[in-house]
Amino acid sequence: MTTSDTAVPEPTPEQAALFARVRRMMLIAGLTTALAICAVVIAVGYRLFKSEGRAVEAASDVTATLPKGARIVSTGVAGDRLVVTLDVGGIIEIRTFDAHTLKPAGKLKFANEP
Repeated sequence: MTTSDTAVPEPTPEQAALFARVRRMMLIAGLTTALAICAVVIAVGYRLFKSEGRAVEAASDVTATLPKGARIVSTGVAGDRLVVTLDVGGIIEIRTFDAHTLKPAGKLKFANEP
């Protein structure tokens, strides 16, 4: 035997059991990680393919009527919604529209308590 050769003693039964336990825990961790990655890939793929099938209507020349004396205070986009803030005679009102079709999605009025 030369000086570069090292003798590796056989593991004791306790060490062998510990090695087996560590291997099993590593296998469980690896499988859990692989399952999580698969779930994320499936979710992303589902969202991509689901959105491709959506028919987007070309919304052009849409007219939204406002109450008499209403003034647009601000506009914004929140996700798939177009948000318009109105001042209607001193009362603030928020109207939301679907950004793809420009159809009304909701209305929220703010009023002072009497």
